[in-house]
Amino acid sequence: MTEPLNKFKIFCWTLFDFANTAFSVMVVTLTYPLFYKIVISNNSEYSDLYWGISVSISMLITAILAPIFGAAADHSHNTKKTLLLLTAISILSTALLSQLQPGMLLLGSILFIFANIGFESGIVFYDSFLPKITLKKNFGRVSGYGFAMGYLGALAILVINFPLLKDGISIENINNIHISFLTTALFFLIFAIPVFLVITEQKNNNKFGLYVYFKIGLKKVKDTILNLQKYKNVGNFLLAFFVYNDGIMTIISFASIIAVKSFNFSILELVYFFLFVQTFAIAGSIIFGIISDKIGSKKTIIISLLLWIMVISFTYFSTTKSGFYVIGSLVGILLGASQASSRSLMAKLTPKEQEAEFFGFYDGLCGKASAILGPLLFGLVSSIQNDQKFAIISIGFFFSLGLVLLTRVQE
Repeated sequence: MTEPLNKFKIFCWTLFDFANTAFSVMVVTLTYPLFYKIVISNNSEYSDLYWGISVSISMLITAILAPIFGAAADHSHNTKKTLLLLTAISILSTALLSQLQPGMLLLGSILFIFANIGFESGIVFYDSFLPKITLKKNFGRVSGYGFAMGYLGALAILVINFPLLKDGISIENINNIHISFLTTALFFLIFAIPVFLVITEQKNNNKFGLYVYFKIGLKKVKDTILNLQKYKNVGNFLLAFFVYNDGIMTIISFASIIAVKSFNFSILELVYFFLFVQTFAIAGSIIFGIISDKIGSKKTIIISLLLWIMVISFTYFSTTKSGFYVIGSLVGILLGASQASSRSLMAKLTPKEQEAEFFGFYDGLCGKASAILGPLLFGLVSSIQNDQKFAIISIGFFFSLGLVLLTRVQE
Protein backbone atom coordinates (compact mmCIF):
# COMPACT_ATOMS: atom_id res chain seq x y z
CA MET A 1 0.00 0.00 0.00
CA THR A 2 1.50 3.33 -1.04
CA GLU A 3 1.80 5.90 1.70
CA PRO A 4 0.14 9.26 0.94
CA LEU A 5 3.21 11.35 1.72
CA ASN A 6 6.16 9.68 3.38
CA LYS A 7 8.52 12.64 3.59
CA PHE A 8 11.59 10.58 4.48
CA LYS A 9 11.14 8.18 1.55
CA ILE A 10 10.50 11.08 -0.79
CA PHE A 11 13.64 12.84 0.43
CA CYS A 12 15.74 9.70 -0.11
CA TRP A 13 14.20 9.28 -3.56
CA THR A 14 15.08 12.87 -4.54
CA LEU A 15 18.66 12.34 -3.34
CA PHE A 16 19.16 10.00 -6.29
CA ASP A 17 18.27 12.89 -8.60
CA PHE A 18 20.70 15.01 -6.59
CA ALA A 19 23.37 12.37 -7.27
CA ASN A 20 22.85 11.54 -10.94
CA THR A 21 22.38 15.14 -12.12
CA ALA A 22 25.86 15.84 -10.77
CA PHE A 23 27.09 13.09 -13.10
CA SER A 24 25.16 14.62 -15.99
CA VAL A 25 26.75 18.04 -15.53
CA MET A 26 30.32 16.80 -15.08
CA VAL A 27 30.43 13.92 -17.59
CA VAL A 28 27.79 14.66 -20.23
CA THR A 29 27.73 18.46 -20.36
CA LEU A 30 30.73 20.25 -18.88
CA THR A 31 34.06 18.68 -17.96
CA TYR A 32 34.36 15.40 -19.84
CA PRO A 33 33.30 16.72 -23.31
CA LEU A 34 36.10 19.30 -23.07
CA PHE A 35 38.59 16.79 -21.65
CA TYR A 36 37.69 14.44 -24.51
CA LYS A 37 38.19 17.19 -27.10
CA ILE A 38 41.25 18.99 -25.71
CA VAL A 39 43.24 16.22 -24.03
CA ILE A 40 42.14 12.79 -25.27
CA SER A 41 41.74 13.69 -28.96
CA ASN A 42 44.50 16.34 -28.84
CA ASN A 43 42.17 18.98 -30.32
CA SER A 44 41.69 16.94 -33.48
CA GLU A 45 39.64 18.61 -36.21
CA TYR A 46 37.38 15.55 -36.02
CA SER A 47 36.92 15.71 -32.24
CA ASP A 48 33.34 17.03 -32.52
CA LEU A 49 32.49 14.11 -34.79
CA TYR A 50 34.09 11.58 -32.43
CA TRP A 51 32.18 13.04 -29.47
CA GLY A 52 28.91 13.10 -31.43
CA ILE A 53 29.37 9.46 -32.39
CA SER A 54 30.07 8.50 -28.76
CA VAL A 55 26.91 10.24 -27.52
CA SER A 56 24.79 8.76 -30.31
CA ILE A 57 26.06 5.20 -29.74
CA SER A 58 25.36 5.44 -26.01
CA MET A 59 21.80 6.63 -26.64
CA LEU A 60 21.17 4.04 -29.38
CA ILE A 61 22.23 1.20 -27.09
CA THR A 62 20.15 2.67 -24.25
CA ALA A 63 17.10 2.89 -26.52
CA ILE A 64 17.52 -0.78 -27.47
CA LEU A 65 18.14 -1.98 -23.91
CA ALA A 66 15.45 0.10 -22.17
CA PRO A 67 12.48 -2.13 -23.09
CA ILE A 68 14.53 -5.27 -22.30
CA PHE A 69 15.53 -3.96 -18.88
CA GLY A 70 11.94 -2.83 -18.35
CA ALA A 71 10.54 -6.24 -19.19
CA ALA A 72 13.05 -7.92 -16.88
CA ALA A 73 12.21 -5.58 -14.01
CA ASP A 74 8.43 -5.88 -14.53
CA HIS A 75 8.42 -9.68 -14.63
CA SER A 76 10.91 -10.31 -11.85
CA HIS A 77 10.00 -7.35 -9.61
CA ASN A 78 13.70 -6.61 -9.41
CA THR A 79 13.53 -2.92 -10.32
CA LYS A 80 15.81 -1.98 -7.43
CA LYS A 81 18.43 -4.58 -8.33
CA THR A 82 18.37 -3.47 -11.96
CA LEU A 83 18.79 0.17 -10.96
CA LEU A 84 21.63 -0.82 -8.62
CA LEU A 85 23.44 -2.63 -11.45
CA LEU A 86 23.05 0.29 -13.86
CA THR A 87 24.13 2.82 -11.23
CA ALA A 88 27.20 0.74 -10.39
CA ILE A 89 28.17 0.59 -14.09
CA SER A 90 27.85 4.37 -14.40
CA ILE A 91 29.81 5.11 -11.20
CA LEU A 92 32.61 2.66 -12.00
CA SER A 93 32.96 3.94 -15.57
CA THR A 94 33.07 7.51 -14.28
CA ALA A 95 35.82 6.62 -11.81
CA LEU A 96 37.82 4.93 -14.59
CA LEU A 97 37.80 8.18 -16.59
CA SER A 98 40.51 9.23 -14.14
CA GLN A 99 42.89 6.77 -15.81
CA LEU A 100 42.64 8.25 -19.31
CA GLN A 101 45.69 9.78 -20.94
CA PRO A 102 46.15 11.79 -24.18
CA GLY A 103 45.49 9.68 -27.26
CA MET A 104 43.27 7.07 -25.54
CA LEU A 105 40.41 7.90 -27.89
CA LEU A 106 38.82 4.45 -28.16
CA LEU A 107 38.94 3.75 -24.43
CA GLY A 108 37.68 7.27 -23.69
CA SER A 109 34.68 6.67 -25.95
CA ILE A 110 33.96 3.21 -24.53
CA LEU A 111 34.06 4.37 -20.89
CA PHE A 112 31.75 7.29 -21.66
CA ILE A 113 29.33 5.01 -23.53
CA PHE A 114 29.12 2.64 -20.54
CA ALA A 115 28.78 5.51 -18.07
CA ASN A 116 26.00 7.16 -20.06
CA ILE A 117 24.13 3.90 -20.68
CA GLY A 118 24.08 3.26 -16.92
CA PHE A 119 22.95 6.81 -16.22
CA GLU A 120 20.26 7.09 -18.92
CA SER A 121 18.85 3.58 -18.40
CA GLY A 122 18.79 4.09 -14.65
CA ILE A 123 16.53 7.15 -14.97
CA VAL A 124 13.73 4.94 -16.34
CA PHE A 125 13.79 2.74 -13.22
CA TYR A 126 14.31 5.65 -10.85
CA ASP A 127 11.14 7.26 -12.25
CA SER A 128 9.23 3.99 -11.75
CA PHE A 129 9.72 4.27 -7.96
CA LEU A 130 7.42 7.31 -7.85
CA PRO A 131 4.18 5.29 -7.34
CA LYS A 132 5.90 3.44 -4.48
CA ILE A 133 6.48 6.58 -2.39
CA THR A 134 3.32 8.65 -2.84
CA LEU A 135 -0.21 8.69 -4.23
CA LYS A 136 -1.02 9.63 -7.81
CA LYS A 137 -2.49 12.98 -6.80
CA ASN A 138 0.96 13.96 -5.48
CA PHE A 139 2.96 12.82 -8.53
CA GLY A 140 3.44 16.31 -9.99
CA ARG A 141 4.54 17.85 -6.72
CA VAL A 142 6.92 15.03 -5.77
CA SER A 143 8.34 14.87 -9.30
CA GLY A 144 9.03 18.60 -8.99
CA TYR A 145 10.95 17.98 -5.78
CA GLY A 146 13.16 15.56 -7.73
CA PHE A 147 13.90 18.10 -10.46
CA ALA A 148 14.70 20.76 -7.86
CA MET A 149 17.09 18.43 -6.04
CA GLY A 150 18.71 17.61 -9.37
CA TYR A 151 19.47 21.27 -10.04
CA LEU A 152 20.87 21.58 -6.50
CA GLY A 153 23.07 18.53 -7.12
CA ALA A 154 24.44 20.16 -10.26
CA LEU A 155 25.26 23.31 -8.31
CA ALA A 156 26.85 21.29 -5.50
CA ILE A 157 29.22 19.28 -7.70
CA LEU A 158 30.30 22.44 -9.54
CA VAL A 159 31.20 24.07 -6.21
CA ILE A 160 33.02 20.94 -4.97
CA ASN A 161 35.08 20.57 -8.15
CA PHE A 162 35.68 24.28 -8.65
CA PRO A 163 39.21 24.25 -7.08
CA LEU A 164 40.16 21.41 -9.43
CA LEU A 165 38.78 23.07 -12.56
CA LYS A 166 39.76 26.70 -12.05
CA ASP A 167 43.15 26.25 -13.77
CA GLY A 168 41.52 24.94 -16.92
CA ILE A 169 41.32 21.69 -18.87
CA SER A 170 44.70 20.87 -20.33
CA ILE A 171 47.43 18.25 -20.27
CA GLU A 172 49.23 20.33 -17.64
CA ASN A 173 46.19 20.17 -15.34
CA ILE A 174 45.37 16.52 -16.08
CA ASN A 175 45.83 15.31 -12.49
CA ASN A 176 43.22 17.73 -11.14
CA ILE A 177 40.79 16.78 -13.91
CA HIS A 178 41.32 13.10 -13.04
CA ILE A 179 40.51 13.87 -9.40
CA SER A 180 37.34 15.70 -10.45
CA PHE A 181 36.07 12.50 -12.11
CA LEU A 182 36.79 10.57 -8.89
CA THR A 183 34.93 13.14 -6.76
CA THR A 184 32.00 12.98 -9.18
CA ALA A 185 31.90 9.17 -8.94
CA LEU A 186 32.10 9.35 -5.12
CA PHE A 187 29.37 12.01 -5.01
CA PHE A 188 27.14 9.83 -7.21
CA LEU A 189 27.81 6.81 -4.98
CA ILE A 190 27.17 8.49 -1.62
CA PHE A 191 23.91 10.19 -2.52
CA ALA A 192 22.55 7.23 -4.52
CA ILE A 193 22.78 4.86 -1.54
CA PRO A 194 19.70 6.10 0.43
CA VAL A 195 17.16 5.18 -2.26
CA PHE A 196 18.31 1.55 -2.19
CA LEU A 197 18.04 1.41 1.60
CA VAL A 198 14.54 2.83 2.05
CA ILE A 199 12.57 1.89 -1.08
CA THR A 200 10.99 -1.56 -0.88
CA GLU A 201 9.30 -3.68 -3.54
CA GLN A 202 7.30 -6.87 -3.59
CA LYS A 203 9.52 -9.93 -3.91
CA ASN A 204 9.03 -12.27 -6.82
CA ASN A 205 10.99 -15.40 -7.66
CA ASN A 206 10.33 -15.23 -11.41
CA LYS A 207 13.68 -15.71 -13.12
CA PHE A 208 14.19 -16.04 -16.83
CA GLY A 209 17.18 -16.00 -19.13
CA LEU A 210 18.34 -12.90 -20.99
CA TYR A 211 16.91 -14.24 -24.25
CA VAL A 212 13.43 -14.55 -22.73
CA TYR A 213 13.63 -11.00 -21.40
CA PHE A 214 14.76 -9.85 -24.84
CA LYS A 215 11.69 -11.46 -26.43
CA ILE A 216 9.40 -10.00 -23.76
CA GLY A 217 10.94 -6.55 -24.27
CA LEU A 218 10.52 -6.67 -28.05
CA LYS A 219 6.93 -7.84 -27.70
CA LYS A 220 6.28 -5.02 -25.25
CA VAL A 221 7.55 -2.44 -27.75
CA LYS A 222 5.57 -4.05 -30.60
CA ASP A 223 2.36 -4.07 -28.52
CA THR A 224 2.83 -0.42 -27.56
CA ILE A 225 3.32 0.63 -31.19
CA LEU A 226 0.15 -1.28 -32.15
CA ASN A 227 -1.77 0.35 -29.30
CA LEU A 228 -0.52 3.77 -30.36
CA GLN A 229 -2.18 3.24 -33.73
CA LYS A 230 -5.49 3.33 -31.86
CA TYR A 231 -4.51 6.63 -30.24
CA LYS A 232 -3.16 8.61 -33.18
CA ASN A 233 -3.14 11.86 -31.23
CA VAL A 234 -0.70 10.41 -28.69
CA GLY A 235 1.37 8.99 -31.54
CA ASN A 236 1.48 12.41 -33.25
CA PHE A 237 2.78 13.99 -30.05
CA LEU A 238 5.39 11.30 -29.49
CA LEU A 239 6.69 11.86 -33.02
CA ALA A 240 6.91 15.62 -32.46
CA PHE A 241 8.60 15.08 -29.08
CA PHE A 242 11.01 12.60 -30.65
CA VAL A 243 12.15 15.26 -33.13
CA TYR A 244 12.39 18.41 -31.02
CA ASN A 245 13.91 16.57 -28.05
CA ASP A 246 16.76 15.55 -30.35
CA GLY A 247 17.61 19.24 -30.70
CA ILE A 248 17.50 19.77 -26.94
CA MET A 249 19.75 16.77 -26.23
CA THR A 250 22.25 17.95 -28.85
CA ILE A 251 22.53 21.35 -27.16
CA ILE A 252 23.10 19.66 -23.79
CA SER A 253 25.83 17.41 -25.25
CA PHE A 254 27.73 20.20 -27.04
CA ALA A 255 27.09 23.24 -24.81
CA SER A 256 30.53 23.36 -23.20
CA ILE A 257 32.34 22.59 -26.49
CA ILE A 258 30.49 25.44 -28.25
CA ALA A 259 31.27 27.85 -25.39
CA VAL A 260 35.01 27.09 -25.53
CA LYS A 261 35.51 26.74 -29.28
CA SER A 262 33.15 29.39 -30.65
CA PHE A 263 33.11 31.91 -27.76
CA ASN A 264 36.57 31.41 -26.21
CA PHE A 265 35.33 30.67 -22.69
CA SER A 266 37.92 29.62 -20.15
CA ILE A 267 37.01 26.72 -17.88
CA LEU A 268 36.63 29.17 -14.96
CA GLU A 269 34.19 31.27 -16.97
CA LEU A 270 32.41 28.09 -18.04
CA VAL A 271 31.82 26.98 -14.44
CA TYR A 272 30.32 30.39 -13.64
CA PHE A 273 28.26 30.15 -16.82
CA PHE A 274 26.77 26.78 -15.85
CA LEU A 275 25.95 28.03 -12.36
CA PHE A 276 24.16 30.90 -14.10
CA VAL A 277 22.25 28.56 -16.44
CA GLN A 278 21.13 26.25 -13.59
CA THR A 279 19.58 29.20 -11.78
CA PHE A 280 17.54 30.14 -14.83
CA ALA A 281 16.50 26.49 -15.31
CA ILE A 282 14.86 26.52 -11.88
CA ALA A 283 13.08 29.77 -12.73
CA GLY A 284 11.99 28.39 -16.13
CA SER A 285 10.39 25.33 -14.57
CA ILE A 286 8.31 27.50 -12.24
CA ILE A 287 7.39 30.27 -14.70
CA PHE A 288 6.43 28.01 -17.59
CA GLY A 289 4.63 25.68 -15.21
CA ILE A 290 2.31 28.59 -14.36
CA ILE A 291 2.01 29.57 -18.03
CA SER A 292 1.15 25.98 -18.95
CA ASP A 293 -1.71 25.93 -16.43
CA LYS A 294 -3.01 29.20 -17.85
CA ILE A 295 -2.84 28.65 -21.62
CA GLY A 296 -2.37 24.89 -22.00
CA SER A 297 0.63 22.62 -22.47
CA LYS A 298 0.57 22.54 -26.28
CA LYS A 299 0.65 26.33 -26.62
CA THR A 300 3.41 26.47 -24.02
CA ILE A 301 5.53 23.98 -25.99
CA ILE A 302 4.90 25.94 -29.20
CA ILE A 303 6.14 29.11 -27.48
CA SER A 304 9.20 27.27 -26.18
CA LEU A 305 10.01 25.86 -29.65
CA LEU A 306 9.75 29.31 -31.22
CA LEU A 307 12.10 30.59 -28.54
CA TRP A 308 14.47 27.66 -29.20
CA ILE A 309 14.58 28.65 -32.88
CA MET A 310 15.31 32.24 -31.81
CA VAL A 311 18.12 30.97 -29.57
CA ILE A 312 19.65 29.05 -32.50
CA SER A 313 19.52 32.17 -34.70
CA PHE A 314 20.98 34.35 -31.98
CA THR A 315 23.80 31.85 -31.36
CA TYR A 316 24.67 31.80 -35.06
CA PHE A 317 25.04 35.58 -35.25
CA SER A 318 26.45 36.16 -31.76
CA THR A 319 30.19 36.62 -31.31
CA THR A 320 30.58 37.90 -27.74
CA LYS A 321 30.61 36.25 -24.33
CA SER A 322 27.93 38.63 -23.08
CA GLY A 323 25.76 37.51 -25.96
CA PHE A 324 26.35 33.89 -25.01
CA TYR A 325 25.24 34.68 -21.44
CA VAL A 326 21.95 35.97 -22.86
CA ILE A 327 21.69 32.73 -24.84
CA GLY A 328 22.49 30.74 -21.69
CA SER A 329 19.73 32.42 -19.70
CA LEU A 330 17.20 31.55 -22.41
CA VAL A 331 18.49 27.98 -22.71
CA GLY A 332 18.21 27.55 -18.92
CA ILE A 333 14.62 28.76 -18.94
CA LEU A 334 13.70 26.66 -21.97
CA LEU A 335 15.22 23.45 -20.61
CA GLY A 336 12.88 23.56 -17.62
CA ALA A 337 9.96 24.75 -19.76
CA SER A 338 10.28 22.05 -22.45
CA GLN A 339 10.75 19.27 -19.92
CA ALA A 340 7.80 20.21 -17.72
CA SER A 341 5.38 21.09 -20.53
CA SER A 342 6.12 17.96 -22.58
CA ARG A 343 5.51 15.66 -19.63
CA SER A 344 2.33 17.57 -18.78
CA LEU A 345 0.95 17.28 -22.33
CA MET A 346 1.80 13.58 -22.46
CA ALA A 347 -0.15 13.08 -19.23
CA LYS A 348 -3.16 14.91 -20.68
CA LEU A 349 -3.20 12.97 -23.94
CA THR A 350 -2.63 9.49 -22.53
CA PRO A 351 -5.73 7.39 -21.69
CA LYS A 352 -5.70 6.24 -18.06
CA GLU A 353 -5.71 2.56 -18.91
CA GLN A 354 -2.52 2.98 -21.00
CA GLU A 355 -0.59 5.38 -18.75
CA ALA A 356 2.17 3.04 -17.57
CA GLU A 357 2.69 1.54 -21.03
CA PHE A 358 2.76 4.83 -22.95
CA PHE A 359 4.89 6.67 -20.41
CA GLY A 360 7.37 3.82 -20.50
CA PHE A 361 7.55 4.31 -24.26
CA TYR A 362 7.80 8.11 -23.85
CA ASP A 363 10.63 7.98 -21.29
CA GLY A 364 12.33 4.72 -22.09
CA LEU A 365 12.40 4.59 -25.89
CA CYS A 366 11.41 7.95 -27.42
CA GLY A 367 13.34 9.94 -24.84
CA LYS A 368 16.52 7.96 -25.45
CA ALA A 369 16.34 7.26 -29.18
CA SER A 370 15.61 10.95 -29.85
CA ALA A 371 19.20 11.78 -28.80
CA ILE A 372 20.86 9.74 -31.54
CA LEU A 373 20.70 11.74 -34.79
CA GLY A 374 21.25 15.29 -33.45
CA PRO A 375 24.69 14.83 -31.84
CA LEU A 376 25.84 12.79 -34.83
CA LEU A 377 24.67 15.46 -37.31
CA PHE A 378 26.23 18.28 -35.29
CA GLY A 379 29.57 16.49 -35.05
CA LEU A 380 29.53 15.62 -38.76
CA VAL A 381 28.69 19.16 -39.96
CA SER A 382 31.19 20.73 -37.55
CA SER A 383 34.00 18.43 -38.71
CA ILE A 384 33.27 18.81 -42.44
CA GLN A 385 32.93 22.59 -42.32
CA ASN A 386 35.48 23.04 -39.50
CA ASP A 387 33.04 25.64 -38.19
CA GLN A 388 30.47 25.14 -35.44
CA LYS A 389 28.25 27.95 -36.74
CA PHE A 390 26.88 25.75 -39.53
CA ALA A 391 26.47 22.87 -37.09
CA ILE A 392 24.49 25.14 -34.76
CA ILE A 393 22.09 25.95 -37.61
CA SER A 394 21.55 22.21 -38.14
CA ILE A 395 20.02 21.99 -34.65
CA GLY A 396 17.34 24.45 -35.75
CA PHE A 397 16.04 21.79 -38.16
CA PHE A 398 14.89 19.62 -35.24
CA PHE A 399 13.02 22.46 -33.54
CA SER A 400 11.39 23.63 -36.79
CA LEU A 401 10.25 20.14 -37.81
CA GLY A 402 9.11 19.40 -34.25
CA LEU A 403 7.02 22.59 -34.32
CA VAL A 404 5.34 21.57 -37.59
CA LEU A 405 4.59 18.09 -36.26
CA LEU A 406 3.21 19.50 -33.02
CA THR A 407 0.52 21.45 -34.94
CA ARG A 408 -1.07 18.06 -35.76
CA VAL A 409 -1.60 17.35 -32.07
CA GLN A 410 -4.98 18.13 -30.56
CA GLU A 411 -4.88 18.98 -26.86
